[in-house]
Amino acid sequence: MKLFYQFTYLTIVIALSGCNDSSTVNTNNNQQDTSMLEPVSSIAQKPVSQPNTNIVLLDLVDFSSVEQQAWVKNTASQTEVTNNKLKILFSAQHNISTTTIKPEKPWDLSALSRYNLAFNVTNSQDKSVHFYLSVENNAAEYQSRSISIAPNYKGTVYFPLDGVEANSETGLWGDAPPWKTDDLLMVWRSWRADKVDLSQIAALNFFTIGLLESQAIEISDIRIRQNPELDPQWMQNIVDKYGQNSQVDYALKVKSDSQLAQQTEQELAQLDASTGMSDRSAYGGYTKGPKLKATGYFRTEKINGKWWMVDPDGNVFFSHGPANVRMANMSTLTGVDYKDNKVRYRSPDETTPEDSMGTVQIPQAIKDTHYVSSTLRHKMFEWLPKYSDPLAKHYSYRRSTHKGAMKHGETFSFYQANLERKYGNDTPGAYLKKWHQVTLDRMKDWGFTSFGNWVDPAFYQAKQVPYFANGWIIGDFKTLSGSVNHWGLMPDPYDLEFAKRAKITIDEIADSVDSSPWCVGIFIDNEKSWGEREGSVEQRYGIILDALSKNVIESPAKKAFSDHLKQQYKDIKQLNTAWDSDIEDWHTFDSGVRFTHFSTLQTSDLSKLLELLGEQYFTIVHNTLAEKMPNHLYMGARMANWGMPDEIIKASIKYSDVLSFNIYEEGMQTNFWQFLEQVDLPVVIGEFHIGSNEGSGMFNPGIVHASGQQDRADKYKKYMQSVLEKPYMIGAHWFQYIDEPITGRAFDGENANIGFVTVTDTPYPALINAVKEVTSTMYQQRLDNK
Repeated sequence: MKLFYQFTYLTIVIALSGCNDSSTVNTNNNQQDTSMLEPVSSIAQKPVSQPNTNIVLLDLVDFSSVEQQAWVKNTASQTEVTNNKLKILFSAQHNISTTTIKPEKPWDLSALSRYNLAFNVTNSQDKSVHFYLSVENNAAEYQSRSISIAPNYKGTVYFPLDGVEANSETGLWGDAPPWKTDDLLMVWRSWRADKVDLSQIAALNFFTIGLLESQAIEISDIRIRQNPELDPQWMQNIVDKYGQNSQVDYALKVKSDSQLAQQTEQELAQLDASTGMSDRSAYGGYTKGPKLKATGYFRTEKINGKWWMVDPDGNVFFSHGPANVRMANMSTLTGVDYKDNKVRYRSPDETTPEDSMGTVQIPQAIKDTHYVSSTLRHKMFEWLPKYSDPLAKHYSYRRSTHKGAMKHGETFSFYQANLERKYGNDTPGAYLKKWHQVTLDRMKDWGFTSFGNWVDPAFYQAKQVPYFANGWIIGDFKTLSGSVNHWGLMPDPYDLEFAKRAKITIDEIADSVDSSPWCVGIFIDNEKSWGEREGSVEQRYGIILDALSKNVIESPAKKAFSDHLKQQYKDIKQLNTAWDSDIEDWHTFDSGVRFTHFSTLQTSDLSKLLELLGEQYFTIVHNTLAEKMPNHLYMGARMANWGMPDEIIKASIKYSDVLSFNIYEEGMQTNFWQFLEQVDLPVVIGEFHIGSNEGSGMFNPGIVHASGQQDRADKYKKYMQSVLEKPYMIGAHWFQYIDEPITGRAFDGENANIGFVTVTDTPYPALINAVKEVTSTMYQQRLDNK
């Protein structure tokens, strides 16, 4: 999942405490006593009085002042001041709508400590408003957070800027509230920005992304407040034995095994009685639609000006369902690690990325070397099983992480443990087999037509629901670095090792799919670091500039680019004239060159080189797939809308059967995505979601926020409406099936309410009802819309 948005002037990035016994950690060798692995019960907490959150250190803006009103600048938004309140109207006609408050001189907070930014918000509408705030310093560095404001809300929102509350790396994407208050805590836009000095604030940027309807809020009394005393139990014992928030109650919270068993029995009876939707083919196609040529495999066809998939039996097909239906990436770090380095061994021949690894069983000899690596994480859990417990099979290990409080360590999956509690394990793996069948039954009952990307390969053999296979091209090939390397460096597709690793990956996929007609298509890679869609030359063409800085001997991409430029420019003088450069000779160019300014012709050449790099990548992937899996659709590279340069889209069009984009916005804005009508290829959304803290017990609602579970369901329907009305759209996949662990998935700390089901495998009723509304009418709607 991705989480950055880039635009011209602003980058939005977006313990076994169970140990409440007398066990201690040997501080000389950091070795944990094995008795700490006893199950943990909740530690009694003293009542915490409501802290004083109203100590104002500095008032930032007086909207009644004409001089300070001039600090307000709008980009695709409108503002007006009334009664010392700033009303902001965010526009749905632009992808990003921004209001910036930039004082003549930065606000100086250097004499302060432990402070938060607070402001009053009024939402007078009958719909929620999801907006972002980026707090920017003198160096144009920033921290970004976001929030959903409920309809008719009037209150205070806050953003910790300094102190333990702001600076602790908990390994979570969204933390527990640091003190008791009725004020609303903004959550991280993405992972927290490291080492951003906010003792000087140069600007406040309020913005929205991808609105389907223009939205308005009023803000006032923007101020810097003293942080209250931190809750002494902050981030401690926040998770109960079911992996739920231990500090709050909500409707779907499970409080006993008997309650879990009762609701499981009820759902199984309902699923057993369900007949699904009667107008569906075996593959989920629409049997009441036009009958088309049946090829025995999925394909695409344009019918009356509208793109469709066609199922193997010749029925029109629209792909809708959840992505990431698997156990991989559903575990969380316990705060424990092992001294034995054998657990961190990585074979150079591996084809599965770390975050896609399933449960790894750790030998007891390695577990015997356990110790507390992160006390903060170690204390988050009320309970974890000791190693002799039957549920200890759900411990695993991450050899490396992408973000967070630990570089590697032991993990535990509460979701898997809950499945065993629900379905039992009379024979080894029985709970997993039952989970597979229940999931398939839900797909049919809910009206979903396919799984999205990253589905458990066990579903491949079920032959009940179509799926998309996937693979990552990983290996020891050369790489290129851009301005943003979200999931890692960009592979150098000119390196022969890249082609070799692509073949190994695709051979493996082909073996697992085994030419099954149930496989719709293949996704290869995800959200690669191509560069930004907009912004500076460095932001758009960073990977090309990185290649040019290298020696042709060490960089295959540089060698390819050098050869191309030598054909275009017969001598170095011609290149210098075009690029306004003073490179001595081609030998100097081949040794590596860097640039600080860019002529128009040079920018045009960089654009061409990016297109060539894209073509090289897509040629290798397409040709390898065509050779090994000729009957399956190549679904493109799942580009994030922050990283989909025009050059890469142009290159992908030539080689992809379907284009794929991950679109984390409130929906598909018609104007912003209009270019896809000219592209004239079918398009699928690889990822989208909406989440909420309310009604889920979660600390983070995900990338797109709702104000509650019903609002979440309503936003889902509006999103799908914006997809279904587009003539080029043939599918949309929700990320993901299950809520992320409340203490963060082990790989990077994401801990959002983005599932159709909770950590106890309990479906969210409002969202499921909304799904059924959409799936029961989506075929008719697309066929009826002219």
